[in-house]
Amino acid sequence: MLDAMKIPPRIARIGALGALAASLVIGGTAVTATATPAAPATVASVRALADVGDICYSKLPSQADDTLDLIEKGGPYPFPQDGTVFQNREGILPAQSSGYYHEYTVITPGSDDRGARRVVTGKKTDEDYYTADHYESFDLVDRGC
Repeated sequence: MLDAMKIPPRIARIGALGALAASLVIGGTAVTATATPAAPATVASVRALADVGDICYSKLPSQADDTLDLIEKGGPYPFPQDGTVFQNREGILPAQSSGYYHEYTVITPGSDDRGARRVVTGKKTDEDYYTADHYESFDLVDRGC
């Protein structure tokens, strides 16, 4: 049986239109929604947003592309640590609840161990971060370029 923590937690979000359409008419009465003010940004979340760069999918090393393909397929992964929860102890990625992020090894040619390269995924669709320096920095993968 597969460990639930090793299944990529990608979920498609229901769009705002779907949520609006689902809530507009209740018993024949139109319902209007009001926006809840966003919580003020914390120093950690502002730092996280500033520290995350971006990288074009086409600029990733081929091994990162291989890792992303494995994630989409659900494995099998080359290392037992692949698919485990990434804790974000460095605080570079945006703050989320435990279990939101998962990490996967990006093979480093010539390395005797897992090396420093990783892909960290978030629960949102296509929320993939690449790090070449073992969590010192992250780039959000942009699949549109």
